[in-house]
Amino acid sequence: MKRVLLILSILILASLACQTTALPTLAQPTLAPSNPVSPPILPELTNPSENEERLVALYAQVIPGVVSLNTGSSQGSGFVFDSNGHIITNQHVVDGASEVEVAFTSGYKAYGTVIGADVDADIAVVKVEAPTDQIYPLAIGDSSQLQVGQSVVAIGNPFGLNGTMTVGIVSGLGRTQFAHASPEGGFFSTADIIQTDAAINPGNSGGPLFNMNGEVVGVNQSIRTENVNEITGNAVNSGVGFSISINLAKRVAEGLIEDGNYEYPYLGISSRDDLTLAEIEALGLNTYTGAYVATVTEGGPADQAGIRGGTTPTSLPTVNAGGDVITAIDGVPVNNFDQLLSYLVTNKAPGETVTLTVLRDGQTLDVPVTLGERP
Repeated sequence: MKRVLLILSILILASLACQTTALPTLAQPTLAPSNPVSPPILPELTNPSENEERLVALYAQVIPGVVSLNTGSSQGSGFVFDSNGHIITNQHVVDGASEVEVAFTSGYKAYGTVIGADVDADIAVVKVEAPTDQIYPLAIGDSSQLQVGQSVVAIGNPFGLNGTMTVGIVSGLGRTQFAHASPEGGFFSTADIIQTDAAINPGNSGGPLFNMNGEVVGVNQSIRTENVNEITGNAVNSGVGFSISINLAKRVAEGLIEDGNYEYPYLGISSRDDLTLAEIEALGLNTYTGAYVATVTEGGPADQAGIRGGTTPTSLPTVNAGGDVITAIDGVPVNNFDQLLSYLVTNKAPGETVTLTVLRDGQTLDVPVTLGERP
């Protein structure tokens, strides 16, 4: 089931980073994978040559676990998630396909079966039967520990060029993107997205984003661009790429493996982020941070808990006053709705209870809310 997550903000023009035309698979030198244990902590850098050595070592460490996926009409990337042959990729890479050709960097190829896909997080899981020496699960990191400015590495198959490595930094955290329309007339959002300037291009979709310890911290998904190649029709990388956090991708993948689907927690509110000063003044707010509750879905979890939406007309047609301002969830500060949403999808499940700290009529209140399932 689905959760109402309405964000009345500027929609991001994002181009999915997969190719719609299958390209030749380029063979890679045979590697000798082995099941990894905890990844080594690579040394701190003191000079440029050490940086090069570190990147070379990281690539050699992780490349056996990166794969290329081909459905015949679409080509993308993926990575080995566990020793059972489960591969994580993007939902849009395998959309409409039940069987996928999986190419390992050793040159080995096999057919894989799509066992589950989730459009909200844009995550899918493919199960492949392959010799154990080809199944190289990658180490999974903790995306909640990422910081803006931290170096990251993307590896995938842009334009069919297998095993391509690009380097950049974390440019932003906790981004959200439009996922699909909701039954109530708003829209659901994909949350907890990492923004990076590591080059992501068509064919990178579904591939891993690594920290400098060689741990997967994200699943590369899309780019924001206004430039399109006039010949191929592919979006051109503009230095603004997006990767789904591994903390969310892991939860979704585990749900797909176990049950074939993933259920999202549901509050039943819509929020106004990026309020202008005029709107803040019209609402009579004395704070610039937090998630302002614009509306509450009747009968939903937030409504049953007594959370208030804005109902009083103001001098501006864009906002109604009287709504709660959520400033924290379970004691974790909330500066905007994106942070609230990211916390929910990476930490909570339907049926669990959260405590929302809200500002109401100048008073601070703690309101417990039992989460539902997204309709």
